Amino acid sequence: MEEKKLALLIDGDNISSKYIKTIIDESTTYGVITYKRIYGDWTKPNLDSWKKELLEYSINPMQQYAYTSGKNATDSAMIIDAMDILYTKTVDGFILVSSDSDFTRLAARLKESGMIVIGMGKTQTPKPFVSACSQFKFLDVLSDENNENDKQEDAKKTVKSKVQAKTSQTQKEDIVEQSSKTPLKDILQSVSKIIAENSDEEGWVLASIIGIDLTKKHSDFDVRNYNCKKLSEFLEKNGYEINKIQDPNNIKNPTGYLIYVRENDVKKES
Repeated sequence: MEEKKLALLIDGDNISSKYIKTIIDESTTYGVITYKRIYGDWTKPNLDSWKKELLEYSINPMQQYAYTSGKNATDSAMIIDAMDILYTKTVDGFILVSSDSDFTRLAARLKESGMIVIGMGKTQTPKPFVSACSQFKFLDVLSDENNENDKQEDAKKTVKSKVQAKTSQTQKEDIVEQSSKTPLKDILQSVSKIIAENSDEEGWVLASIIGIDLTKKHSDFDVRNYNCKKLSEFLEKNGYEINKIQDPNNIKNPTGYLIYVRENDVKKES
C-alpha cells in the first residue's frame, strides 16, 4: 500500500523548537513528508533556537517580515503556501503545527478538499482549531522534554500576548487558558455509546471499531493523553472488560490477537 504524501507546515513564531523531535516522529507515522517548511521572521532573535534544527531535520525556513507591529504576517504566509500546495495536487494531506486559532478556517478548507489534516500544538490550543482537524496531537503531552517551568513560561507568554491584543477590562479577564484536551468522562461516554451501537448479542465489540469511532468523534483522542500506551490498556484501566482471541486469519502474524471490549458487569449494574 502506497504511503500518504504530506506537507509539514510549522508556525515558528508559535511553537518551541524543543518539540521538533516529537513533531517529526509523529509526522512520519502518517506517511512521507514531502514538504517541510517553517515560517517566521528569521531576523528576530526569538527564532535562534530553531536555526540549529533546520539542517538536522532538513526543514526549509520561509522568511516573513513583520510589516506592522502587533500583526502576525507569518500566519498569512503559511495559509497562502498551504493553498498553493493544495492546488499542486501533489500531497494527500497536511500537518499544521501551531497553537493559533487563526488556522481553524484553513484546516476546515483543506478537509473540504478531501485532505487529511493533522494538527499539532499545545493543550491550550483553542478548541475550534482542534475540532477542525482530522486529528490533533498535543505536543506538551507527547514530548518527553516537557516540564513545569516550560509550562509556566509558555503561560506567561500567552497571557502577555492576549493582554496586548485585548482592549477592554472584560476581555482582559478572559485571558486564562484552558486545556482543549477532551475530558476523560466525555471519552468514556463515547466509548459506552459506541459499544451500545456496535456490540453483538453478548455485548462484545472489536476494540479497533472503538478506536476508529473515537477518533471520528474526538479529533484530539490519543491514549497517550491519558497516560496509556495502547487502546486496550486505556479501556481496561477505565473499567471495560477485555477479551483477546487468537486471529487465525492473520497471515502476517498468526500469533496475533483480535481484541474485543464490552461493558464490565460491575459497570452494567451501577
